[in-house]
Amino acid sequence: MRTIIIEDEKPAARRLQRLLNKREVEVIQILHSVAEGIEWFTENEHPDLIFLDIQLSDGLSFEIFEKVNVKSAIIFTTAYDEYALKAFKLNSVDYLLKPIDEDELDEALAKFKENHQSSSVKMKVEDIRSLFNMSAPKTYKSRFSIQVGQHLKIIDSSNIICFYSENKATYIYTNSGRNYLVDYSLEELEKLLNPDLFFRINRKSIIHIKAIEDIVAFTNSRLELKLLGFTAFQVIVSRERVKDFKSWIS
Repeated sequence: MRTIIIEDEKPAARRLQRLLNKREVEVIQILHSVAEGIEWFTENEHPDLIFLDIQLSDGLSFEIFEKVNVKSAIIFTTAYDEYALKAFKLNSVDYLLKPIDEDELDEALAKFKENHQSSSVKMKVEDIRSLFNMSAPKTYKSRFSIQVGQHLKIIDSSNIICFYSENKATYIYTNSGRNYLVDYSLEELEKLLNPDLFFRINRKSIIHIKAIEDIVAFTNSRLELKLLGFTAFQVIVSRERVKDFKSWIS
């Protein structure tokens, strides 16, 4: 069985790859975006099976099928709520709720092997997309899994003071005073984070509203923020973002 994984959360993709390798399922490619998916399916022989996340960093994964006639069977991997999942059941689309349970993975693989033909999981992309847009409320990333040595640490978004970029890398700073490297750019994080709680104040930083201790007028019509425990550098709201920032905090 040849399969690919389309998943924008790199730790989740690596974990699924390990689970599949344990079951002697060959993962021939891991893709992270709609754009990568379109390019790959255009240029390569399609696999037997796809493990497909719904919300990718650059859009909904359904957009891949609007550009390419994919001939593979599909198992969705999703963090969306039960109401949305019931909609998928009505359309006979297999799914796995993240974080993926190993027993449920085994059941999904067994179901695929029994049917084997991709026709058993064919879907009407537009029907499912419409149903998804109607039934699933907009959801945002509420936690991050961070590689710390040989361990994975789970960080809840409520414990994040800010995200910042430095030397072409992106870091989380938490209320425990620790920094952690993350596999996302600030542009990707802007799409994943709840805009009621997080705001990008400049090219370098995204801050959590509850982390603001003080707001001080700064030069050139900018604002300086004092964040809980954060002293690595001055946190400045760029002049271009001041108006939007004031609207956000109010």
